Amino acid sequence: MAKKTRPFRYVLVHKPAGVLGDFPDPAGRPTVRDYVPLPGPLFPVGRLDRRTEGLVLLTDDGKLAHYLTHPRYGFEREYVALVEGKPTAQVLSRLEQGVPLKEGIARAQRVALIGPGEGDTTWLRLVLTEGKKREVRRMLAAVGHPVRRLIRVRFGPLTLGDLEPGQWRPLRDEEVRQLWQEIRRRLPARKTQTMRRRRKPRDGNKGKG
Repeated sequence: MAKKTRPFRYVLVHKPAGVLGDFPDPAGRPTVRDYVPLPGPLFPVGRLDRRTEGLVLLTDDGKLAHYLTHPRYGFEREYVALVEGKPTAQVLSRLEQGVPLKEGIARAQRVALIGPGEGDTTWLRLVLTEGKKREVRRMLAAVGHPVRRLIRVRFGPLTLGDLEPGQWRPLRDEEVRQLWQEIRRRLPARKTQTMRRRRKPRDGNKGKG
């Protein structure tokens, strides 16, 4: 009798600020994994630095993680940022045209003003398709508007929704299907035809950290 294959797991977490996005941590500092009391291996798809909060996807599905994070496939990451000062239209245009960083030009696909923050600060919305280390923070610092607060609110078709910091929930089956539909849409036709059928994800209830 064939051994039953365990379904892949997909967990969406609202990572709080001050918590590491990578794990385990040799120094024993709190990580996003600490908020998900599920047994077995899980790893983050993409990463957020310690100061950044928002949407993190944890999974044990390496193939899906590859497609979501490889720049070739162009999955969007959407951020809301509170920055110092009041960026002009020229600054927003510069962010979309490209900002030189150490490893090359970084550009936002779209940038929009949301509104004023407290004091001399402004809320922005930025959409990127790459995940260079601390990319959003470095881009905004380079144009003279350092980040005070940064929140990732969307990754591809997945949104943070009403999850509070520290809360998590398994992805619904329909959300996993939507991810694979988006992946197949980006793949060459021949590769799409040879992809194996995905295993059904494990579902569950929303939890709190």
